[in-house]
Amino acid sequence: MTLGPFIVGLSGLELSEADIKRVQSPSVGGLILFSRNFKNKSQLIDLVKSIRHSGGVGKPIFVDHEGGRVQRFREGFTSVPAMAKIGEAAENDFSEGLRLAREAGFVLAAELRACGIDMSFTPVLDLAWGNSEIIGNRAFSADAEKVGQLAGALMHGLTLAGSQACGKHFPGHGWVKADSHLALPVDTRPLSEIRQFDLAPYRANTSLSMASIMPAHVVYEGIDPNPACFSKFWLQDVLRGELGYDGCIISDDLDMVGAHGVGDIRARASAALSAGCDAVLACNNFDDIDCLIDQPVPEVELCQADRTRRMSRLLGSGPEFTWQGLQSNADYCAAVERLAKL
Repeated sequence: MTLGPFIVGLSGLELSEADIKRVQSPSVGGLILFSRNFKNKSQLIDLVKSIRHSGGVGKPIFVDHEGGRVQRFREGFTSVPAMAKIGEAAENDFSEGLRLAREAGFVLAAELRACGIDMSFTPVLDLAWGNSEIIGNRAFSADAEKVGQLAGALMHGLTLAGSQACGKHFPGHGWVKADSHLALPVDTRPLSEIRQFDLAPYRANTSLSMASIMPAHVVYEGIDPNPACFSKFWLQDVLRGELGYDGCIISDDLDMVGAHGVGDIRARASAALSAGCDAVLACNNFDDIDCLIDQPVPEVELCQADRTRRMSRLLGSGPEFTWQGLQSNADYCAAVERLAKL
């Protein structure tokens, strides 16, 4: 099975006829769920089953479910703390911080996999420079080495539950103040400073532990005039070349204002795929999603074998989890109890 490069959102709690067309499109290689797709656990499980039965077998299902304020499913799910809380615990006892990060990854992934969801776009590897409200307490720490280690522990927890990781937002979104959902942030620092600090967590975690990476809709002024998502320098020269990364590169949402300067949705998709993204996210604008499906850009044909290999790694693997089984899993119950104290 060849996976297409588009990862698209769905409209509601059940699949509409338009959603089924999106799931079945050969240019769609994955689906992403949001709060609009969630009422409760049983409804979510049914939705995922219907995606699989409607042509979604072999296509990864994703969600942004980091913990803290970025957690799409609430009722019935563990309230995973913001990563800054784990970073604070690590300041007092680093071994305890590593354990909490690993347990957060395990709990998060086990609960998603109990609903049939393959993975979350997590962890955030941005540094807590203190400038960015949109990153804020989503970041573990301002210390690059600690971010790399804590993120590595969280990724270990994800893999224990049979899920993969997505490091974001490459090469770093923590320094800029502007929110790329609403504007195009510009980072004015020299390349040497970004290499020394922001790239360190990526160097610490290889493509074996971090199966996907999401570039930022941020311009690094003086380095490349294009946002990182559309930059051959950042994606091919630095990420693939300098860092030797061979995992899946997935654009941030092309609906975000930080991506709009490239042109319409087809121009954005073309630019991201040409720059080196394996897959692109189109989450909320269904006219744009259907435009991509009905008029696929030529770059859909690029690197199909490599894309399919990399995206197939993002499917859940290992033992199946159920909500009933988790209640009798001693490691899961102990982890939930410890996370609740944060």
